[in-house]
Amino acid sequence: MANLRQTPLTCSGHTRPVVHLAFSDITESSYFLISASKDGKPMLRQGDTGDWIGTFEGHKGAVWGVAINKEATRAASGAADFNAKIWDAVSGGELQSIPHKHIVKSVHFSNDSSHLATGSNEKLIRIWDLNKPETPVLEFSGHSGCIKQAYYLRDDSRVVSCSDDKTLRLWDVKSGQEIDKLEFTVVPNSVEVSQDGQILTVTSGTTVSFWQAETLTKIKEWKVPTVVYSASLHPDKEVFVCGGDDLRMYKFDYNTGAELESFKGHFGPVHCVRFSPDGELYASGSEDGTLRLWQTTIGKTYGLWKCVDNSTTNNTNNANAGVDALSSSAPPLQNNATTINLHEVVAN
Repeated sequence: MANLRQTPLTCSGHTRPVVHLAFSDITESSYFLISASKDGKPMLRQGDTGDWIGTFEGHKGAVWGVAINKEATRAASGAADFNAKIWDAVSGGELQSIPHKHIVKSVHFSNDSSHLATGSNEKLIRIWDLNKPETPVLEFSGHSGCIKQAYYLRDDSRVVSCSDDKTLRLWDVKSGQEIDKLEFTVVPNSVEVSQDGQILTVTSGTTVSFWQAETLTKIKEWKVPTVVYSASLHPDKEVFVCGGDDLRMYKFDYNTGAELESFKGHFGPVHCVRFSPDGELYASGSEDGTLRLWQTTIGKTYGLWKCVDNSTTNNTNNANAGVDALSSSAPPLQNNATTINLHEVVAN
């Protein structure tokens, strides 16, 4: 593997910065990736290849947060038009629009997709019953700044949130009360819940820290070479990846904090990073308007990557290949992968 270099798949299509992304679980049709962009048009892609599937159209402002349920049958988005929207991820149609009084920054489905958690610039986290979405069933108040992200955890019995008020808070869904709070010296830019729900990964300043989700006890904290905007812990908890202000993608040893790899591919700051559900790749979204897919193990045959020597190529695509969906009517790029039709979205 010494002669191999990282060659990411570049997914074009968005016309403005990509600010958030989310993966589904593994389904009968592999897994799926949804992205949020300031262009106001969330996009759905095949997760292991980056192939464009469709674009959800209906928002009238920048989309800040997206979610896709485990089965990849429903998608959600939150936007600057003060709405959270629920989409049919199979047909592409809009199912619901839930109005707020300010910008919606974060959306997240409950495990059974019956409820949605939203976080907004109203400084509130709300829980909505999607069968009766006229009014929220619960509101969490206490943050003194805009909500950046909010996620369910512990079988939907709790919600974790981070805010511009430099705090991360843990909320009890049954009582509606704040359980615990962490205070940071700088704003926490992101929080991720590990795939087993046990660890929270938090970025703040030039630090990536890891916390027990149950007790908010610090496990580890590592300094990184840049102001970091997003980080993701591998499912096996051996490595984590992060990106931020210096345009590079970093991989670190989770246990020692040693830098293992760093790559430059984006042409703008990296706003969001997530591992795929099988841990074989990680996705990044950037100010440059692109998503990129990176191999966790460089040179391994997976998706569109083929294990070949660097003297020829590392990839069935070059660094500028991947997905090109410059308009919502563009078809998926025909790479060497089989086109998945079972989940094709009808782009309006």
